Amino acid sequence: MTQGVSLSTRWDRQDEEILIGQIALKFLIDGPASGASVTIFEMSVPAGAKVPAAHSHDAFDETIYGLEGVLTMTVSGQSIPVVPGETLFIRRETVHRFDNPFPASARVLAILTPGVLGSSYFREIAALVQAGAPADPAALAAVMLRYGLTPAT
Repeated sequence: MTQGVSLSTRWDRQDEEILIGQIALKFLIDGPASGASVTIFEMSVPAGAKVPAAHSHDAFDETIYGLEGVLTMTVSGQSIPVVPGETLFIRRETVHRFDNPFPASARVLAILTPGVLGSSYFREIAALVQAGAPADPAALAAVMLRYGLTPAT
């Protein structure tokens, strides 16, 4: 083995699914497990699902790769459909959100670089969303800000 190269790293919670409202996340590589190099997760968004408010990331970029269906990303006010096999790069500090207005579910791969945001953020958001409807916007914003996400105003 070459010094400084890890051929594989297995994250012990690969089968965990985090539900945030109607959205399901399955982590393939969690940021902390990769030494904050990368976070990778699958995201499933059912048809007509209610999705997060527009936001930006302070310290990481996000790449979305379409796996199934169509997910509409709105980036800096521009609507961009992401279909299977297509990739969308969202640079840090760029305001974005997503929707699935189509009759079929969508599934994408999300890649965050560096991997400074991990599954713990999504678990905290899920707990707030599951706590009752609707979730408290101030509490959601506080968690977002603590993890380096900025809600759009």
